[in-house]
Amino acid sequence: MEIKFRGMSPLLNVFDMPSALRFYRDILGFAIVSTSGGGDESDWVWLQSGGVDLMLNTAYESHTRPPSPDPARTESHRDTGLFFACREVDAVYEHLKQSGVVLDPPKNAPYGMRQLYVDDPDGYVLCFQWPASGEPGEQWQKFYGE
Repeated sequence: MEIKFRGMSPLLNVFDMPSALRFYRDILGFAIVSTSGGGDESDWVWLQSGGVDLMLNTAYESHTRPPSPDPARTESHRDTGLFFACREVDAVYEHLKQSGVVLDPPKNAPYGMRQLYVDDPDGYVLCFQWPASGEPGEQWQKFYGE
């Protein structure tokens, strides 16, 4: 049997939903599609931007959340990388910098991608990337094509 996928939506555990929403919605520009209720204090949020879906879920219910994140619980977040196909890598860098996000400038990787890395408030690694040549090669056309 061939399984036909129609999309994918990663689910990230976040410590504080309002902080996560300030980053993903207010800085990166994701729109809220649905929530578990409670506005910015929701325990679950589905976000979209362009063809990208992302779900955020609080690691703790609001009444049981400790005063600070548990380092043992969040240390593996750096092992999760979300790679966004984004033609305007340098413009994203300027936007994030102007928004107060601390990050290094974009670089060209040895395999031909212009990449900008940033950590989200929970330590997940995000990479905004586009072929350094300006146009995706044939093997990437479906993913990076417009």
